[in-house]
Amino acid sequence: MNKSVFFGALTVAGLAVGAAAAGTLDDVKARGKLNCGVTTGLIGFAAPDANGEWKGFDVAVCRAVAAAALGDPAAVEFVPTTGKTRFTALASGEIDMLARNTTWTFSRDVDLKFTFVGVNYYDGQGFMVPRELGVSSAKELDGATVCIQTGTTTELNLADFFRSNNIEYEPVPIETNAEAQQQYLAGACDVYTTDASGLAATRAAFEDPSAHIVLPEIVSKEPLGPLVRHGDDEWGDVVRWTLNALITAEELGVTSTNVGEMSASAGDNPEINRLLGTEGTLGEMLGLDAGWASAAITAGGNYGEIFERNIGESTPIGLSRGLNAQWTDGGLIYSPPFR
Repeated sequence: MNKSVFFGALTVAGLAVGAAAAGTLDDVKARGKLNCGVTTGLIGFAAPDANGEWKGFDVAVCRAVAAAALGDPAAVEFVPTTGKTRFTALASGEIDMLARNTTWTFSRDVDLKFTFVGVNYYDGQGFMVPRELGVSSAKELDGATVCIQTGTTTELNLADFFRSNNIEYEPVPIETNAEAQQQYLAGACDVYTTDASGLAATRAAFEDPSAHIVLPEIVSKEPLGPLVRHGDDEWGDVVRWTLNALITAEELGVTSTNVGEMSASAGDNPEINRLLGTEGTLGEMLGLDAGWASAAITAGGNYGEIFERNIGESTPIGLSRGLNAQWTDGGLIYSPPFR
C-alpha cells in the first residue's frame, strides 16, 4: 500500500524536471480540474463507494486542494495508481499531486525528485495473521508465507526484520491491496504485511474481522503524506499550506460547521483571521483568493473531522489518534504558523 523504492529512478527523475517546468497551478486553473493520484482502493483512505464516488482520508486532502485552488471540491479527477505506477504518473504530469499513503523517504525526496509537502498520517509497518494461526508475535513467524506488495520499501523492511531476528519467510508477491486481500483470505499466505493503518482498513472489510489480528510489532517509521514534483514550488506551496490549513483549523477550533460564520465576522484571534482571509494577504501570496483556506475547510472539515469521519474510532477501521493527535494533545500533528 505504501512505498515503491528506486524503481525507474532515472526515468522518473527526468520526467519530473520537464513536467514541473510547466507550472502546475496555472495548468490546474486552466483545466478547471485537479488530477489527483490515489490508491486503487483502500476503504477509509481512498475507494469508490457504491455510486462510484471516491471517499476517504486521502481523498479528502485532494478535495481540499481542489477547493483551495479552484473553489470547487468536486473538481477532481481521481487517478488510481499502484505501488509501481504512482511515481511515473506524477513525474510525467499525468497527475498533479499524489495522495496515496506514500512514505516520505530520502531517496524519493532526493533521487526521484519529488517534494513531500507534509505528513498527514504517521504510521509504521505491521503484520496481520488469522487468529486461528495461534501467533501472538511477529517473532513467531519463522517459515511463514508472507503477502508483500512488489517494488516497495515494505519488502526491504520485511527482509530486515526477519534477518535481524534470524528467522525465515517465503514471500508471496502481490501488486494491489485487493489482490493481497484475496490471496490472504484464500490461504495463499499466512501473513499480510503493510502499514498498520492499511491492515486495519483491510481487516475492516473482511466478513469476520475478529478472525484476524494485527500483531503488536511495528517494524518501521512510515510518515505518509502528499507529494508533488520538484521544481514547482508555487504548486507545492498550495498543496502544503492547504494541508496545514486543515491541521491549523482543528487546533484553533475552526470546523466545517462554523467556518462560514467565523469567516463572515472577524473575531479576536489574529491567526484565525489570517487563516480565513479576513485580514492579511496570505491568499494573494499563494496566487489564490482570500477565502482559499475557508473553502478547503468547508470541503470536508478540519484535520480532526476528516480523521474521525473516515478512519477514526467510530468507523469500522477504528483507528485512535495516537501519534496523529494534535501536538497540544501529545501527538505529532503540527502546522507552522499562519502569519
